[in-house]
Amino acid sequence: MSSSTEKPRAIIATGEATGILPVSSGPPITVIATQAIRDTFDEMCLRQAVNSRTAPGVTQLVLNPDAHCGYGAPVGCTLVSPTHIYPGPVGVDIKCSMSLLQLDLPEAAVQDQRTRRALIEAILERTPTGAGRGQRQAPKGRAVDAALGRRIVTQGATPELCNELGIPLHWIERCEDSRHVGHDGSADALRDRLDRTLTQPGHQQVFAEKMRQLGSYGGGNHFGECEVVRALDPTTAQSLGLRDGHVAFLSHCGSRGWGALLADRQFKAMRQHFATWGIPLPGNDRELVHAPLGTPEADSYLDDMALGANFATLNHLLINALVLEAFQEVIPGVKGSLVYFISHNIARKEIVDNKEAWVHRKGATRAFPAGHHALKQTPFYDTGHPILLPGNPQDGSSVMVALPGAQLSCYSVNHGAGRRMSRTAAAKTLDQRTVDDSFNAADILFNGRNYPIDESPKAYKDFREVLRSVELAGLAREVARLQARFVIKDGDKADD
Repeated sequence: MSSSTEKPRAIIATGEATGILPVSSGPPITVIATQAIRDTFDEMCLRQAVNSRTAPGVTQLVLNPDAHCGYGAPVGCTLVSPTHIYPGPVGVDIKCSMSLLQLDLPEAAVQDQRTRRALIEAILERTPTGAGRGQRQAPKGRAVDAALGRRIVTQGATPELCNELGIPLHWIERCEDSRHVGHDGSADALRDRLDRTLTQPGHQQVFAEKMRQLGSYGGGNHFGECEVVRALDPTTAQSLGLRDGHVAFLSHCGSRGWGALLADRQFKAMRQHFATWGIPLPGNDRELVHAPLGTPEADSYLDDMALGANFATLNHLLINALVLEAFQEVIPGVKGSLVYFISHNIARKEIVDNKEAWVHRKGATRAFPAGHHALKQTPFYDTGHPILLPGNPQDGSSVMVALPGAQLSCYSVNHGAGRRMSRTAAAKTLDQRTVDDSFNAADILFNGRNYPIDESPKAYKDFREVLRSVELAGLAREVARLQARFVIKDGDKADD
């Protein structure tokens, strides 16, 4: 295998919103984007895509419209390999995800700004924000110690754990995956892996600290957002559990500091392995370390990924339970139900082109249409599962369902709008007062004094054009738009 970097070629359009990016050997990269979106892909993003596609064992790579530079592989890509596992195309924040809670509350109930301010304060008393904060900063949150944390990361969302944390049991069936197991399909592998981890000096204390972050948002692009549902297809929306003209709550976060710790450890361990054996790196990129399936290195990564993913699952479920409690404190009698919980930083074993392979989704989300075999015995077999796509508070977010055409993209779509500006560029070029005034004009409240300028809508791609790319490519259709009423967010650096 060559370690040289292959220069990206030009994207060849195959349709109004589809294209291919040729590589030196094998099938080309599939591109999902209109011309306007293709213009947002800079050379480094395309170079990372080519490096990832031509890496050992990779058979397919899809570049989604939200794609932008990441660690090794672009954020906004799907990578398929039947023989290798790659930490980079999963990402640092293992199982970073979206969840949507539907409330039986009409939109008029949150029209008054005082009510929304009270809701923000009630939520923050239970779900703190910020990269390093946890339940110690949440007087009405849940106390999670190391013993409970051990069960959470090795078992996932079991009925017993949900009961202990105050999470409604029927929410489990609304999870894309409620439990993750080890490389051999067992929870024992996760317990063994965790035991070995905790024998290392200082790790017991670090583990206890990370577990206290359960039920909290991170920094950066992670958020909680109060929404009003605008159904575009009322029949499908209702079947998914959405209520037109009612309040919902959208959350974005992942495995917090625990997942980042596991990912960082895996990158370091694999790099050491590459250095010891003199293995060339794809494109000379040390973020594209990998391991053949069945090796100890691959097994340890799959175990760590599962340990992080189980934490992320309970983190989202607990956040939703705490948000519901906050609404009930301010507006007694409110009821809520989980619409769906879906991840966009994970690798899973799936069937691709009639063969078993590991599908890595980094800033990409599953898109299984109605009738897909993986949705049998779920509430979504007749409709396809909900796809939760955050845009930005001012343009809204989207709930979609996949179409059969999603096979083109390995049954994946983008996870949101995708950045068009780096955080540094946004801070240098955007004006804070203009950003804040735009939120005031839209009557969208925020929990801080100033909206984080590097997270402002103009730092992201045109969400309408991103959705247009998905729909024109025949991957999915929009069922509902979510209109923001307030945002909970922190200016700290993101976990991912």
